[in-house]
Amino acid sequence: MDLQPRRGLLLGAKGWSVVFALLAVLVLVVPVLNLVLPADHPLHLSEFYVTLAGKIMCYAICALAMDLIWGYTGILSLGHGLFFALGGYAMGMYLMRQIGAEGQYKMDMPDFMVFLNWKEFPWHWTFSDSFVFQAAMVLLVPGLLAFVFGYFAFRSRIKGVYFSIITQAMTFAAMLLFFRNETGFGGNNGFTDFKRVLDLPIATPQMRVTLFVLTGLVLIGFWLMARAIVHSKYGRVLQAIRDAESRVMFTGYDPLAYKLSIWTLSAVMCGVAGALYVPQVGIINPSEMSPAASIEIAIWTAVGGRATLVGPVVGALFVNGAKSWFTQVFPEFWLYFLGALFIAVTLWLPDGIVGLARRLFGKKKEARA
Repeated sequence: MDLQPRRGLLLGAKGWSVVFALLAVLVLVVPVLNLVLPADHPLHLSEFYVTLAGKIMCYAICALAMDLIWGYTGILSLGHGLFFALGGYAMGMYLMRQIGAEGQYKMDMPDFMVFLNWKEFPWHWTFSDSFVFQAAMVLLVPGLLAFVFGYFAFRSRIKGVYFSIITQAMTFAAMLLFFRNETGFGGNNGFTDFKRVLDLPIATPQMRVTLFVLTGLVLIGFWLMARAIVHSKYGRVLQAIRDAESRVMFTGYDPLAYKLSIWTLSAVMCGVAGALYVPQVGIINPSEMSPAASIEIAIWTAVGGRATLVGPVVGALFVNGAKSWFTQVFPEFWLYFLGALFIAVTLWLPDGIVGLARRLFGKKKEARA
């Protein structure tokens, strides 16, 4: 098998043109359409759509992370919603401390702690008033959990459907834990009613656009990083593990280190997505850890096209855009649409939307040749 990395630039001229066009849309077009144009202008972009686009881009980061571990390494995780939620909770703890005495009970502690008659913060809230510390927790908590879980799972050669079931059981157990009030994570209601971030009001149009731009830049950065990974020697080994793990071991490679590192990186990416999601949506609760939330991430990746990098981003945009439209126009038909879409992709589009586009584009090129 050929494990040599491909030579050449990360992207060609056409690829960099697309990236710079996306950057221009993020940094110039959207801020102008939202902040400069008046609300009655036909091209004005409302705050609702800015927030919706930011939320969907967070989902796209999760789908991209899933593509690295599932599409390129062949490991289907049904627990990535847990890493997303852990990153969200880490950021949510900091945002709750930023509320200060502006809560309903006018106390320095979060309202749910006052309601439960807590007199002091639990130990895991000790440094939660520090943005730097909580930003580090966004990376460390999902990463450490993924590393420990992955080490024992991969060392025991657990894979296939067994790995998927265990990851789903893990996120379900975490959801039940976070539902309990005594854990100090707000129980069923989670965290909400955020006021500020970095001492700046969080609900202003300027802050919403800033969070949107930041999310877009992170998504582009992660996509470029993922592309560099899959085109490196390291990425070629991952794909070899996906296709024939025993052959990789026979040639002298240790799959454990490769699987563990990409699994941990994938979890960290989901944690960052969760941290960006919470200030834009304004709430984080245990429902983000539900098994259904993790399954949806796999659906976005499958619909867009596994092992393509662009496909998962397209899938997240398409499915969540359709979900937003259906739940407004035909709310009772959304779940039927999602089920039919997944069945159609499974039966007729094994390579997803991107695979279909590549086949159609390839046929047109052959017809012109």
